[in-house]
Amino acid sequence: MTKETPPPPPDFRNLGILLRVAVAAQGLAWGAALIQSRGVFDAFGLFVDMAAFLEPPLLTCLLAFYLLSPRLAAWPHRHFVAVGVGLPALLAMLWSAYLIHQYPDLTDPALGGLALLRSALLGGMAGMVLLAWLDWRARRLSPALAEARLQALQARIRPHFLFNSLNSVLSLIRSDPKRAESALENLAELYRTLMADNRQLSTLGKEVELARAYLDLEALRLGDRLAVEWRADNAPGQAQVPALVLQPLLENAVCHGIEPNPGGGRIGVDIFVKDDQLTVVVRNPLGSEGDAPPATGRRGNRMALSNIRERLALHFDAEARLSAHRLGGEFVVQLVMPLRHPPRGPAR
Repeated sequence: MTKETPPPPPDFRNLGILLRVAVAAQGLAWGAALIQSRGVFDAFGLFVDMAAFLEPPLLTCLLAFYLLSPRLAAWPHRHFVAVGVGLPALLAMLWSAYLIHQYPDLTDPALGGLALLRSALLGGMAGMVLLAWLDWRARRLSPALAEARLQALQARIRPHFLFNSLNSVLSLIRSDPKRAESALENLAELYRTLMADNRQLSTLGKEVELARAYLDLEALRLGDRLAVEWRADNAPGQAQVPALVLQPLLENAVCHGIEPNPGGGRIGVDIFVKDDQLTVVVRNPLGSEGDAPPATGRRGNRMALSNIRERLALHFDAEARLSAHRLGGEFVVQLVMPLRHPPRGPAR
């Protein structure tokens, strides 16, 4: 049995993660107020009193995690957990000591150091609960990565795709050996990527290269029926994106937009950056199902889009989105995600 790999630590520079942690902390405080009070109105007053002790260490802790986030991603999981529990405990204790020193009448002098210990324990427990919740959420979304890899691998192993690709290569060996060699290299690159561990972020350049390799193989089979228009000259090749995010969209475009049309069609791919956000737009003809809304299209199309949407949520949370709609005679899929670059290695 293989040991389960823990999910990557949350990105505390992601607005969605910060908001979730802040709201969850308020929820824990409200639950504590309800337990200690006799009713809702008493709980509300107690919750307001707790805010003076909760908000400053919470905001300070979020700021600290925001600054440490690039380093946390490279740390072992156990070190991240230790910081995630120890830092809230330390900040809660320091803030409690400050309040006791500045406002001694707010705390019973008989408690002494017990007040600091209680604050540290509450801060550590809150950090532990929030880390467990974030870990559960990441593990709930993580199966989408394995599912994406399995679906893509199954698609590549489909007999008609594999056999058609090999037959196309065989037909070119004598007439155009260089193109046949290039096709075999593309096929090998597809399998190599699909068999790799795709849980980490890839780069846009690699995803575009893989997508072009896939389209080149389909062009051997479809010939002039398949036309592709790329508008990605200014796309940042080092931008980080989920692995296998572009090729499935193009596969959907071929299967649902080009193959059903006897005369073929044109696929459009636009990749650009605007307001520190990376946008990818894929357009294809509606095909024989053009009379039906996109949402009622074939099941494979919906599965691919749902899977990509889950992986965007896993890596970028609320900062990324996917939309799919019919526009005129085209089916348009748009991905928007924050512009991220690989972290720089340590200076040598």
